[in-house]
Amino acid sequence: MRRTKHGIILKTPDEIAKLRKAAATTMEILLKVAEQVAPGISALEIDKMARSFCKDYGVKPAFLGYGGFPGAICVSVNEEVVHGLPTKDKVFKEGDIVSLDFGAIVDGWIGDVAVTVPVGKVSPEAQRLIDVTRESLYRGIEAAKVGGKLIDISRAIQKYVESHGFNVTRGYAGHGIGRSLHEEPQITNYVYKGYPNITLEPGMTFAVEPMVNQGTGQVKVKRDRWTVVTKDGKLSAHFEHDIALTEEGTIIMSAI
Repeated sequence: MRRTKHGIILKTPDEIAKLRKAAATTMEILLKVAEQVAPGISALEIDKMARSFCKDYGVKPAFLGYGGFPGAICVSVNEEVVHGLPTKDKVFKEGDIVSLDFGAIVDGWIGDVAVTVPVGKVSPEAQRLIDVTRESLYRGIEAAKVGGKLIDISRAIQKYVESHGFNVTRGYAGHGIGRSLHEEPQITNYVYKGYPNITLEPGMTFAVEPMVNQGTGQVKVKRDRWTVVTKDGKLSAHFEHDIALTEEGTIIMSAI
């Protein structure tokens, strides 16, 4: 195992291939779960579906029990940003937007992905938030190039989001990914004073995940000690892909 001076674990081509399988499998499961989101469905039902698909695929949910998290999938609705608990009383209704964040362990490697989906017909502004958040993810990925800087990813996401009148969530970030769910480095979706001077190298593998708020970037944690919500009660959306930097270019490992 080789690490950079910033503690980032560099993966071999063979390890990237294994991680790519894990990421793609995780996304495949997540998209199957996302297809089930509809009015009248509860977050608990979504969690049961995620667990069932994990059994079908012969993989383990990465979030279940992680830090004490009680579910296999994070289900965040409307003003909920991330880490939403999959409870039975959280029932989707027409016009909601639902962010699903899911991880799976595949042969010892971890995939970590997220999507935000509309429930039925949503407002034009809610749909625009979803679209901008999704596109900001790809803007960040486009900026991830060997020889570039980690800050390029953060800057690209922030610039695109703010140019459309939205704000990135403060206090939460993307991260390295591999045999552990959270590896170095942290990848914020914004630039800040003291941002680490990290040059991007082949073998780096990241989970890039913009969380974008309709209002301000400020958030708080609910009394359940898990669910992060916007302080102003406005909508939030979330997308995430796993990527690998190689000599041949950047691979979206979770693309299917």
